[in-house]
Amino acid sequence: MTTAIAFKLLAILATVALGWLAGRLNWLASAGVDRVAAARVLSDVAFMVFVPALLFRTTVRLDLASLPVPLLAAFFVPMTLLLLAVHAVVAVRRARPATRGLPAAPATRAVAATFANSVQLGIPMAAALFGEAGLALHIALVSLHALVLLSTATALAELALAREQARQGGARSLARTLGLTVRQMVVHPVVLPILAGLAWNLTGLGLHPVLDEVLALLASAVVPLCLVLIGLSLAAYGLKAHWRGALGLVVLKLLVAPALVLLAGRFVFGLDGLPLAVIVMLAALPVGSNALIFAQRYRVLEAEATAAIVVSTVAFAGTAAGWLALLGALGLLPAVAG
Repeated sequence: MTTAIAFKLLAILATVALGWLAGRLNWLASAGVDRVAAARVLSDVAFMVFVPALLFRTTVRLDLASLPVPLLAAFFVPMTLLLLAVHAVVAVRRARPATRGLPAAPATRAVAATFANSVQLGIPMAAALFGEAGLALHIALVSLHALVLLSTATALAELALAREQARQGGARSLARTLGLTVRQMVVHPVVLPILAGLAWNLTGLGLHPVLDEVLALLASAVVPLCLVLIGLSLAAYGLKAHWRGALGLVVLKLLVAPALVLLAGRFVFGLDGLPLAVIVMLAALPVGSNALIFAQRYRVLEAEATAAIVVSTVAFAGTAAGWLALLGALGLLPAVAG
């Protein structure tokens, strides 16, 4: 691991620690809320204001014509399949006490197992390891990261909620259940700004400088707010009682996900050298903060998502070195350096 990546990792953990300190010292007590309520208020603000601004601006500015389709497929196909597999397994086991009566639990765990910290940690990592060429590939993947993975998880969560509502409310036609799911998904604060951004993108109008500046200011708050939110949630829920439940998600995210991307990229999509190294290291990143925002959106497994983010971020210092060593042994890193 390079010094730049190590410093970035320490900065992320320090910001999370500040959020934890704010929670432990009850700095938000004057607002008359406890730690859990404070974390949920911040989560709602992030999910309803700042994240939509980031997603809309990113989608509008996306150069759709220049996206590297084979690279995108090599990353998103195995990651989406992993998301669906985790969702299916958790859905089958949902009768267990930890997830009983929680229809959005499978989607929440699927997000934690697949959604990476691709911005705060991923961008400096790509720049430090792969230079400008690798960073350009990484950013192309990041531009669709939320669109593909969060939208898929949102669809699964909303479908599960619609089924649960239908079960509790009596018989309801399949068409009505699907209609409710589509409506809830379209007005969702993740999906709606992406769809609106794509529609605006296709017009070719671009963004007015004032609107672009407003969106940029709102988007710039996402990273620090989410990191502080993780610390607040850690203070509210603790780590000791939840790290075991999060351990399986950490293993999936840090070990299984990059292994699947490596195998699919090399043997299914025929990638090699720099492109393959970039997608493997993106898949190897720790759990992203959107996993917690997603969990708090559906009021399910918030403590487990917090633990998965913290544990995977700390463990990444060791697993990243292992994946870099493997890529070097496969001759991918020398190809990048050359």
